[in-house]
Amino acid sequence: MRIIQASAPIPNRTPTLVPAFDQQDQQFSAAFSILREAIAAHAFPAASLAVTHAGNLIVLKSLGKFVYEEDPEGAPSLSRSLRQGGDFDLSVGTLFDLASVTKAVATTTMAMILYERGLLELDAPVSGAIPEFLTDDARRHAVTFRMLLAHSSGLPAYEKLFLKVPGRDELLKAAFSMPLTADPGTRAEYSDIGFIILGVALERIAGEPLDTFCRREIFGPLAMSNTTFNPPRELRPRIPPTADEREIDASPEKPRSTFRERIIQGEVQDENAFVLGGVAGHAGLFSTAEDVARFAHVLLSGGSPILRPETIALFTRREGRPVGTSRALGWDTPSAPSQSGTHFGVRSYGHLGYTGTSLWIDPDRQLSITLLTNRTWPDCSNQAIKQGRPKIHDALMNGIKTLLNRGDR
Repeated sequence: MRIIQASAPIPNRTPTLVPAFDQQDQQFSAAFSILREAIAAHAFPAASLAVTHAGNLIVLKSLGKFVYEEDPEGAPSLSRSLRQGGDFDLSVGTLFDLASVTKAVATTTMAMILYERGLLELDAPVSGAIPEFLTDDARRHAVTFRMLLAHSSGLPAYEKLFLKVPGRDELLKAAFSMPLTADPGTRAEYSDIGFIILGVALERIAGEPLDTFCRREIFGPLAMSNTTFNPPRELRPRIPPTADEREIDASPEKPRSTFRERIIQGEVQDENAFVLGGVAGHAGLFSTAEDVARFAHVLLSGGSPILRPETIALFTRREGRPVGTSRALGWDTPSAPSQSGTHFGVRSYGHLGYTGTSLWIDPDRQLSITLLTNRTWPDCSNQAIKQGRPKIHDALMNGIKTLLNRGDR
């Protein structure tokens, strides 16, 4: 197996992220105004924001409440029942369901570490780790780890497997045998199914569960003390709800999942991940904006103590195939129009999450923006964040530009 040759081992030192947000209300008032407007317009009820620049944490802000002050028109009556225990104000310690940002922070980072250790070959067939992936479709022999990471495997985007199987083993069996919808390597299609399979493959290579590996090799070394799969019950008061799956008020006119028949708070919103036990390659991670910002700062600082700079460069560089793809290995890159806004540079990379979460990193400008929300509350039909998020990013970038022009940073 190939092992990265380096002139020296990775320094066992986590780069310091310096708090520098004491003037944020004045310096980023425009961005905060857009965020408040989005909350008032019911794009999402809760939001937590963190911005790093040149080693400084220049924004750390939480706005809104766990649920709307008043229910959206036509939504179930949720807020009153939730508020019986308090008003659910946010704090910088509020944890959010990261949804697919799990793919970048946990699964892809695990892949990067295994790659560095010579345990993962990007162009090796996935069937080497998961023989059950092979069927009578000979094309499946050609599916590689690189293709899973770059979403070019030919696997479908998504399937409601949770409605078809009773448990984890059955869901994995169904995922392993999902038919290809394109020849491997010929089409980029973002695939949850691919990352479910990738997560299991990495677990088999590492010889331990994904959450155990990530806790020891990523979250622990980076002091991400508020980052976890399956948050313990005592943390639930710190986590905004992401869905109301009660049957009450559900209707054909406003369909929503009633799979679990309860309010979803402190457990993964994604139903496939739930059936997988809350730990999966595509979803399941919970964290705070500050912890995600700390992770981003480590990547911007070269990866110490968990990664080498050349590995970060390899995985975050846009793939050349399939033609026209915006995907890197486990990450996305900006493409017009982009949810990152209009100012992130060509070497930037990031990821979105279904619950209304995002992380974008610009290595040339040495900055990152983390935005965590629960836009799926009370149901996932609301897509208003797509209009607000790029505006928030642009306002933050303009604020940083103003600081640089004044010489404040």
